[in-house]
Parts: sequence; C-alpha cells; structure tokens
Amino acid sequence: MSFVSFEKVSKSFGEKSVLKELSFSIEKGQVVCIMGPSGCGKTTVVNLLLGLIKPDSGTINAPEKVSVVFQEDRLFEEFSALSNVAAVVPKTESKDKCVAILEAMDLGSELKTPVAKLSGGMQRRVAIARALATEADFFILDEPFKGLDENTKDDVIEFVRGYLRGKTILLITHQTDEAEKLGADMVYMEKDGRIKP
Repeated sequence: MSFVSFEKVSKSFGEKSVLKELSFSIEKGQVVCIMGPSGCGKTTVVNLLLGLIKPDSGTINAPEKVSVVFQEDRLFEEFSALSNVAAVVPKTESKDKCVAILEAMDLGSELKTPVAKLSGGMQRRVAIARALATEADFFILDEPFKGLDENTKDDVIEFVRGYLRGKTILLITHQTDEAEKLGADMVYMEKDGRIKP
C-alpha cells in the first residue's frame, strides 16, 4: 500500500460536488505537487487528509504524524517567533532546533519579537519554521510561500528542500517554479475535481 493514497474519493458540500472519485498516491519519501484552478478541490484534499472532514465515499490512507503549513499563518500573535515554533516541540527537548530553523529563515534577530509586530512575510516564515520543527512523517504545504518576495522565497525553498530531504511532502501551489525547485512530481486537478490524465 502507498504511504499516502486516495482511492475513488468523492466529496460534496450540499448540492456542490467538489471531488469525483479522485485517486492518487504518494510513496514514502516522494514529493508531489497538486496544481489546478481555484475551486477544483485542492484544499478539500488537505482537509480530508487531516481528517477535518470525511469523504462521502472512497478510501483515504495517510500517516498519523502530519505537519501542515496552512494557507493562513495561524500563529499565536502575542507570542514571540521562538515561542510559536517551540510550541510544537516537546517541552523536554532543547529549543536549539527551533532557533536554528528560525535563523536559517533569516529571523535570528526577531526570536523574541511578538509575531504581531512582524511583517507579513516574516510571519509566513515563522509559520513555515513551525511546520518544519514538528516531528512528522508527512508534510503538507498548502500555498506555503505566498507573500514572500522572490529572493526570500528562493532562499526559503532551498532551505525547506534540504531540511525535508527524504521526507514525504504534498505541495499545493499555483506556481510551477515552486514545484520545480522542490523537485516535485506533478499532479494536475481539473475544475471538476478529477485528476487530469
């Protein structure tokens, strides 16, 4: 069995059919990118993988230890950058890993700054750092690099690729260059929630 799989998964919300017998798989250690037009069901795929919603039919297989970069930052705004990242690390562990990740994201000078006082791009990097610090078998990156300027984005992608080397990753993005830089295999979704042949 594949490490992550959708087998003929369908999902509707009221009268609106979002996914129709969607099937795809991700092998352990593979990086897969789902691309498709807005409204084709990409975020629904994420919510199904996380168990936030249930499929109407079909089978989903995913590991239990999952880390996510959501489209929204979902940070504790009154907490510092370091405290936000450390929140996902067991209290028995050193914060050195959290500091190292934030420094790699060029946030070393902002460790103790409340995230509410950081720029939007900095907050995005804190959200990415938090996901990387989580001990997980599967990483879901949903539009992870939006809001980053091109130079910063390239640096962050390079770090993410190296840091997660060998891990299983699902990337969702509209940007082909992001998928290419992460070395992702492409899956294209149609507007009707099917995989493009």
